[in-house]
Formats: sequence, structure tokens, C-alpha cells
Amino acid sequence: MEEVLYLYHLPYDPSCPLISFDERPCQLIGDVVVPIPMKEGQPKRVDYHYQRNGICHLFIAFEPHTGRRIVEIRDHRTKEDYAHFFRKLTACYPMADTIRVIQDNLNTHNPSSFYQSFTAQEAFALTRKFQMHYTPKHASWLNMVEIELSALSKQCLDRRIGDKATLESEVLAWVADRNQKQVTVNWQFSIDDARDKFSRFYPNSASVSVPSNLS
Repeated sequence: MEEVLYLYHLPYDPSCPLISFDERPCQLIGDVVVPIPMKEGQPKRVDYHYQRNGICHLFIAFEPHTGRRIVEIRDHRTKEDYAHFFRKLTACYPMADTIRVIQDNLNTHNPSSFYQSFTAQEAFALTRKFQMHYTPKHASWLNMVEIELSALSKQCLDRRIGDKATLESEVLAWVADRNQKQVTVNWQFSIDDARDKFSRFYPNSASVSVPSNLS
């Protein structure tokens, strides 16, 4: 927990950008009966019958310092999908020496995915490119990208979307708008806050304080 909070406190460094990564399933739900379009004084009306059209998966990397997000819609969330998305990230940060990643502990979220998907030479290069940091188990709320996913769910995905192409189009439009506005997160929870809130986990908490250069 403190490692993640410490990284959030560090100033922006374009040679070593910080991103928060996560993924989520998106259920494709289509209409059985054609909806009645919205008109003046009348909201759009949708029949309660719907059709399940499968699931696809949304991968998102969020850079809190710059308000940039990179999103891709994929059919699956295998190790190969994870590896290919991370290879895409290297192309998005060509000037970065290292990319620091905050993510959860899902079993695909580790360098073994690179070795399963690419040659040993490329996999090793990717392990050198990414510096991985993990949120504690049951503490994914520490990952800023969860806030982005919540906003995405409320602003874009809270309706029926019946096919992958439409989902991708809608999500990328949402991403373009957020990126243009450079929407970011005003993160307030600090290491000092954590030590106060979770003092029961610090046997010597009364004598512990954050050094002035880290607080």
C-alpha cells in the first residue's frame, strides 16, 4: 500500500511515466424489439426483452499525471491479450526508459505473459521496460484506474450495446473526449493518512512518520 501511495506522490517524469492498469468484462446486450427513439417531451423507450451477444474485454491504462488514457477492446483477457496490450503501451511511450505500472494481482498480470506470447528476446526486453507494482489483495481501490472505470461505466456503458464494433466506437469517443480535456484524479489519500487509518497494522505507529522528503 505504501509503495503505491509513494509512487502517486512522485513528480511527473516523462522518462519514467506512471500508469494505472486494469481490465473489465463488457457484456454485449442487444434489443429484441427496436427501441422507440427519443423525441421532444418523450424519452427513448426500450422494451424489457433483450438478447445476450456474448462478452468482450476492455483493457485500460490511465496516466494520472497527464490525464491520458489508452484503451483497447479485445475478445478475451488471456495472457496473450495482456502481453499484446503492454506491447502496444511501449509504442505509446517511445521516449520512456521505464514505465511504472500499478495493477492488481490477477494471474495474467505478470511477466510470464510476455514469455508465453513473444520470443524470449522480446519478452525480456518488455520485462526491462516495465516496472510492475501491485495493489494489496482486496485493495484494488488503491488503483486510480478504478475511478476511471467507474466514470466509464456511468457515462458510457450504462445502456445496451449489442456488438463489439459499437462498443469500441462509443468507448473510444469517450476516451478521446477525456484525453482532450486531460481529466485526471485529485488523489487525496497519503501515506500519513494510511498510517493513521490503518494504525492497527503498525505496531510502532506512534513513533512512525513520513520523512519530509517523502510526505
